[in-house]
Amino acid sequence: MTTGNGAGTESGGAVAPTAIERALSAAVADGSADAVVELLARTRLYVLVARLHADIPGWTAPLPTVRDEATRRICVPVLTQGMLPPWHPEWVFREVGLGELARTWPYDVRRLTVNHGTPYAAMADARPGRLKGWLKAAERLGGPERGMLLTDSGGPLHGPLAHGLALGAHLAVTNGLIWNRLGAAYENYAMDRARLRSPWGIQHRAEYRDRLASLMRNQLIGRVQEAVLRTRHTLAARTGRTPAREEWAEAVGRAFTAREADDRALAERSLRHITLFEDRLRADGALAPGGRVDTLAAFDLGRAVNVVRLALGARYTDPHEAEQDILRLGELARSAYSSWPDFSLGYLMARLVHRAEDDGPKAAEATYRQSLAEHHALTQDPAGPYRNLPWS
Repeated sequence: MTTGNGAGTESGGAVAPTAIERALSAAVADGSADAVVELLARTRLYVLVARLHADIPGWTAPLPTVRDEATRRICVPVLTQGMLPPWHPEWVFREVGLGELARTWPYDVRRLTVNHGTPYAAMADARPGRLKGWLKAAERLGGPERGMLLTDSGGPLHGPLAHGLALGAHLAVTNGLIWNRLGAAYENYAMDRARLRSPWGIQHRAEYRDRLASLMRNQLIGRVQEAVLRTRHTLAARTGRTPAREEWAEAVGRAFTAREADDRALAERSLRHITLFEDRLRADGALAPGGRVDTLAAFDLGRAVNVVRLALGARYTDPHEAEQDILRLGELARSAYSSWPDFSLGYLMARLVHRAEDDGPKAAEATYRQSLAEHHALTQDPAGPYRNLPWS
C-alpha cells in the first residue's frame, strides 16, 4: 500500500514513515490511553487548512471534524509529522500542540483521531475530564521533542536528492524535523513564513531567490572569517603541511595589513576562536590530530537547504524548482568538501565562530555541546544519512 507521504510496505506490512509513527503504533498496541496522550504531548500534530484561510491576518480557522466510519462518532482529525500528504499549492498545515487542542476543543466533539484511516491511527478520548489531562501532559513534557534525527522511510534515501537534503540535516536535528523531505511543510505554514521573514528578511518569492543566490555563493558566512581560513589553506598548499599557529597568524597579519582596523581586529579574534574550537574538537575526537577546517561554506550551503524547504512550505517555490535547487546545492558542497565529516565540521565551526564573536567564547559553550552532539548523531548513527550516503 501507499500512505499519504509515499511510505511503502515491507514483508507484507506497512513501513512506518518515521520513528514517531512507530512509537504511536506501539502505544496503541499496548492499549494504554495514557501512553498515547503522553506521546502526543511531545509530538508535532497538524490540521489541514485552506491557504486562503491561513492567509487571513489575525484569524484562525476552527478545528476540522470528520466522522469515523467504524464508531460513527464525530472526531477532530490530526496528522503526525510523518503522515503529511504531498505538497499542494492551496492547502497548507497548521501545527497544533496537545495543549492548544485542549484549550480550543469543540464542546460537542468527544474524540481526537490521529492519522485517521491509516495503519498508524490512534484515537484519544476528548471528554472534558480528559482534556484536563492533555493540558497537564503538555505542560509537563514541554512540547515536541527536539535534537532528534528523524528519517522519512518514504522520502529520498539514496542518490543526489538525498545527498542534497542531508546538507540541511543539522538544523533538522536541532528542531526535531524530518531531514529527507520536500513536502507540504517544513515546520508549519505560519512558522515557515515567519522564519523566512526573520532572520532572512524574505517576504515574497523575489526576495527568496535573491537570498538563496547569496547563500549559494557563500556570501553570508562571514568574509573575514573565511579569509582567515583561506589564508591558512593557501599557506598549507604552498608548504605541503599545516602551518603552526604563529605562521598562520603572521600570514593573516600580512593579508590584512591594508584592511580597515575593524577587519584586522575581527581577523585576530576569528583566528583565536578557530584555534580554540579546533583544539576542543581534537580533544573530543571529532577532528583528527592533524586535521583542520579549511572553509565555512557548509554553513551557507546547509542553511540554504533549509531556506529552500522553508520556501516550499511558505509556497514561494514549487517542488520541481525546490528539487533542482537542492541538487545544485549538493554539487556546490561536493566541490568544497571531500567527505561528510569535513562538511559537518565546517558547518559546526561556522556556528561556533559566529556565536563566539556575538557573545564570547564562554557563551558558545552550550552551542559547542549541542553542535558536537548533532555532529556525532549524523556521523555515527548507523541509520543516519552521513553513514549511508556516499559523499561523491
